[in-house]
Amino acid sequence: MTSTTTTAAPPGPVRTPPAWLPVAAVGVTLFFWASAFVAIRHLADDFSPGALSLGRLLVGAVCLAAVALPRGFVRPTGRQWISIVTIGVLWFGVYNVALNEGEHRVDAGTAAMLIQISPVLIAFLAAAFLGERFTLYLGLGLALAFSGVAVIGLSGPGDGDRDLLGVALCLVSAAVYSVSLILQKPLVARLPALQVTWLACTVGAVACLPFLGGLIEETGRAPASSILWVAYLGIFPTAIAFTTYAYALRHMSASGLGVTTYLVPPITILMGLVLLDETPPGMAYVGGALALLGVAVARRKPRTVAQECAPA
Repeated sequence: MTSTTTTAAPPGPVRTPPAWLPVAAVGVTLFFWASAFVAIRHLADDFSPGALSLGRLLVGAVCLAAVALPRGFVRPTGRQWISIVTIGVLWFGVYNVALNEGEHRVDAGTAAMLIQISPVLIAFLAAAFLGERFTLYLGLGLALAFSGVAVIGLSGPGDGDRDLLGVALCLVSAAVYSVSLILQKPLVARLPALQVTWLACTVGAVACLPFLGGLIEETGRAPASSILWVAYLGIFPTAIAFTTYAYALRHMSASGLGVTTYLVPPITILMGLVLLDETPPGMAYVGGALALLGVAVARRKPRTVAQECAPA
């Protein structure tokens, strides 16, 4: 008996959803992503960065598969597979490991502020690789944003080298996020957002499999509450939030969606104060303001390709 694989028909033209639905999806994403910074910081004593990344991604991949597979599978093209694998390795793999390690060295609010320079990096990548013009505004915005990063890096107490390493790791996360967003925008226009998220999360989990031994060992030592927090990271900030973000990205411009993530740092700082009893150093707020000013200046003039994050 010969078995056949049935693939779902490619999605048709994108229907315009009710105006509130993409906004609600963004709100869900922002809340869960802000909570992730706090949860990662909370788990720093129980799980190493790689083990935490793998645990989070395994939970997320299983949850996403349970929802995505019954809906059918749209077979990606070879080029789309390359983008999915790249997003999985970078955004789900490298991003998580670097951010987890970074939050061993900087507080949750500071990490959240550093990630928010990504819109400047997106504009820079568009100028460097997508044929966009490198404008005076972009150059000034880059200078302001990275001046803010320098202030944040020098604002922490204790060992300055340790703080700077934490800042550098958070910047790595911001960089791979920026690259991944550019790759994801055209994908979710042609493939179901849920399927793209599931496949990328699964690729990220496979990329983190070298940390399996550490995950097993650390799970055996960790309290039940910490194990539940790892499950929370996999279900809510990963499976749910990445799906709602991909959905919103399908119905909004990438630049417009990127602006909304500026709300993540204040939400994270408030959660960190309530749940961890910690806030960023005073000068980190100055650096964060400088970085966000740099983002605003870099986006001063419209750049169509950068705004849509679609390859030319």
